[in-house]
Amino acid sequence: MTITSAPIIVLFRNDLRVSDNGALAAASATGKPVVPLFIFDEEQQDARPAGAASRWWLHHSLSALGNSLGLLGVQLALRQGATKEIVAETARTTGADAVFWNRRYTPVSITADTALKSELRAEGFQAESFDGFLLHEPSRLMTRSGDFYKVFTPFYNRLAEDEFRDPFDAPTSIVAWQGELRSSKLDEFKLLPKSPDWSSGLAERWQPGEQGAAESLATFLEDRLGNYTDSRNVPGVQGTSGLSPHLAHGEITPFQIMAALRRRRGEGVQTFRKELAWREFSYHLLFNRPKLHIENFRPEFDAFEWRSAPAALRAWQSGRTGYPIVDAGMRELWQTGWMHNRVRMIAASFLIKDLLIDWRAGEEWFWDTLVDADSANNPASWQWVAGSGADAAPYFRIFNPILQGEKFDADGSYVRRYVPELAKLPDRYVHRPWEAPASVLKECGITIGENYPSPIVNHSDARERALAAYRDTRSN
Repeated sequence: MTITSAPIIVLFRNDLRVSDNGALAAASATGKPVVPLFIFDEEQQDARPAGAASRWWLHHSLSALGNSLGLLGVQLALRQGATKEIVAETARTTGADAVFWNRRYTPVSITADTALKSELRAEGFQAESFDGFLLHEPSRLMTRSGDFYKVFTPFYNRLAEDEFRDPFDAPTSIVAWQGELRSSKLDEFKLLPKSPDWSSGLAERWQPGEQGAAESLATFLEDRLGNYTDSRNVPGVQGTSGLSPHLAHGEITPFQIMAALRRRRGEGVQTFRKELAWREFSYHLLFNRPKLHIENFRPEFDAFEWRSAPAALRAWQSGRTGYPIVDAGMRELWQTGWMHNRVRMIAASFLIKDLLIDWRAGEEWFWDTLVDADSANNPASWQWVAGSGADAAPYFRIFNPILQGEKFDADGSYVRRYVPELAKLPDRYVHRPWEAPASVLKECGITIGENYPSPIVNHSDARERALAAYRDTRSN
């Protein structure tokens, strides 16, 4: 091939990387010129626009991708609008005869990509799609009866039977198309927060981009994997991988992670593989239940009577419930765009069962505030806690936020980090400050109901209320 050959357009979407990028690898291997193109087309991303924290991440991830492609000799073109129209325009401008991309798995994007491939091929283009976002194709992995999996363990056992491919190396260089190509400036997407800019805590915590993903994986493997089975449940230590936002934006692939795990041994390896499999299971569910974020997986929960409690919802969102472990989690979320997984379950249980607020309100808040907001993981996890999902925790499993705090944050280090008004409390009171003697509260500068709220509900009473509501639903 020569650089006068018709180029190949490579569409980037939720695959913001150059390593293990099937579409980019295949295009560059032809020796033909490559036109990397990212189209900010919110109508094709999901059933709803990306949340604010995800948009912040996307801005910085696109910047990093542009730099990586530049080092390979090509420029990432940025456009905003309808994918079909911009692809057609780019093909006319460049003379491209092929369009490559990596597959997406939300219902909206599957429909859009299927239509795009059909239309391109009908017009004489080569249109090819590649894997990379998931280890399995949700349309192909089925039970022996031909149905989809609704229970995690059989799904995991079936998934574990597969031999996963090795990741592709990044191209060492790419032939660039020689010509002028229309491109927007990244700032024109208006992804970053303005007036006010609340993202300083995100910037301190995270390094979006493929390099940040690789560094997070390396740190996890060397420093945390050995103790992962136990430390992943302790929010006061850095025991988790930190890979979830990188996976959500396609800066690293599950194939790369699985390849790295093959060289490791120990209980932590198996535990982490199962965590990756839960992500796969969530997409398996979403593929088969496209409205997972708004419809109960179990229809019997449609009759559940949720409370309308705007003040309680705002208290939960702002970390002012009076339950320290819940408040610490919600404040960590606001400050960093992320929340420890154990605390996510505690905070979700509190909203759903202590406050009797619809799980969809919590899912929507997480969608807007999480840097790892994910179309499948987010609703599947909320429905798991609610008891309305596939292979869900039973509704009557209600986390006690006091006991959960004392078990998983025994020294109170997590609470003290994110709820600094309680920092001086002795360990025995840090998860139940309302029980501290008046002299202790005074010495620590705490006035319950003023500089730290009283519990907005009594957990024991709320638990009985939730169980009664569940019994009423089952009897109807």
